[in-house]
Amino acid sequence: MRPNRLLRHFSTKHVSFKEKLKEFFAAKSQKLKCMKLDSTGSAAQSSHRKLQAASYELFVLIAKETKSHTIGATLVKPCLLKAADVVLGTDSRKKLSQIPLSDNTVKRRNDDMAEDIKNQVVDAIKKFTFFVIQLDESTDVAQCSNLIVYVHYIENERMKDELMFSTELLTTTKAVDVMKAVSDFFEKHVRSWQKLIGVCTDGAPSMLGSRSGFVQLVKEKNADLVGIHCFIQRQTLAAKTLPNELNAVLKLCITVVNYVKNSVSNTRLFRSLCVDLGSDNKTLLFHTEVRWLSKGNMLGRLFELRDGVVTFLALHKQNELSAEFKKPSNQVILAYLSDFFDTLNNLNFRLQGADSNIVTHRVAIKMYVEKLHLWIRKVSMNPSIYSSFSKVVSVSEEACFEDVFEGPLLKNLIIDHLKNLKEKFSRYFPNLSEEFYKLSTDPFNMDIQLLPEELREKGVEIKNDSAARYDFEKMDKLPFWLKY
Repeated sequence: MRPNRLLRHFSTKHVSFKEKLKEFFAAKSQKLKCMKLDSTGSAAQSSHRKLQAASYELFVLIAKETKSHTIGATLVKPCLLKAADVVLGTDSRKKLSQIPLSDNTVKRRNDDMAEDIKNQVVDAIKKFTFFVIQLDESTDVAQCSNLIVYVHYIENERMKDELMFSTELLTTTKAVDVMKAVSDFFEKHVRSWQKLIGVCTDGAPSMLGSRSGFVQLVKEKNADLVGIHCFIQRQTLAAKTLPNELNAVLKLCITVVNYVKNSVSNTRLFRSLCVDLGSDNKTLLFHTEVRWLSKGNMLGRLFELRDGVVTFLALHKQNELSAEFKKPSNQVILAYLSDFFDTLNNLNFRLQGADSNIVTHRVAIKMYVEKLHLWIRKVSMNPSIYSSFSKVVSVSEEACFEDVFEGPLLKNLIIDHLKNLKEKFSRYFPNLSEEFYKLSTDPFNMDIQLLPEELREKGVEIKNDSAARYDFEKMDKLPFWLKY
């Protein structure tokens, strides 16, 4: 517009602004830019970013609760809009309705965040000198074989554990299939096998086979790599086998639990019976093979409610099952099995946790093996001492079990079981006294000549470092070794 026409328009149409200063119009212009879109659309982009951020934040909440991605559109957003209607009004409702939470949007949020996390992990792996991986292959209830790989690395003098990747094995689950999945990821993202210094797997032949196992295939990429059989899996395998007599009682207990819980009506009737008997707990627990706490919890609850179970079986005319279950010998073995699996559960707890490592695992296993020696010695005494098994002690005080404890059968059964268990632990954990562990637990009082050649110089440095000695006494073992 020509200047003279602009002046005439201003003088005739905006008389009230004729005397205003230039600064007034500059402020007006800035305010207008904030209210409307500029040529780059920056105002719209700012609003769009807030909506996107809200969408991501809501997705995180959905993911943390492990809910289906469809809940965003079917529940979360309707709740937001209803709350805005009631509390904030129509304008706020209109703004909240613009938050994208459709099924496809929530799925994209999931894919975006998963990709971002993967990129962060890959960047961290590339940045540091070395890392180790831990992997497991498992088949779920849908018969899908899933490979999960975790990575462990040091960052800011702290050990970091992250999910590296997971994928489905579509055909077979042999070592070559696992190797192909891991190799494809490494070639695409990591691009180097030299930083990988250790692999932890289960004990399957496809993983630890000496000729064509996964660890052997990885060693072809990096000969200096160390392969480790998972401590938790070794502990599970060592404790898996029971003598025939104990296994028969275990199966009897599982049969009893399955009968009591085989229908909704039985469960309700048993709960009512437990209420009448004044029991603290009202239901039995199922035994599930794939859950490592299952046996201990199932047996412990069954032992606690055993009187109610006997009454329930009698009321339902399960005379044969009831007679077998309430045999004094079976009741005492139930008490022993409950105590025994409690000790295994406690051991398994010690082998888990964010700060667990091969050194703490070795300590926990060695403590348990020493306890086995102690238990065998105490039970072998005459008379036997069962003080380490609290439930066995509780039933030994009841008169109806005197014959069981006076005879040699129970004593010999427990001793044979504990000796067999000790042998299994010695088989699965043969190197609990290696010098490697001494270096980790007491580096200042060990013979340097016992170390591998490549570690001797570092051992000498640490052994004569007074600051390191001071830190070793004050710090936990893991932070100390991460520092030195």
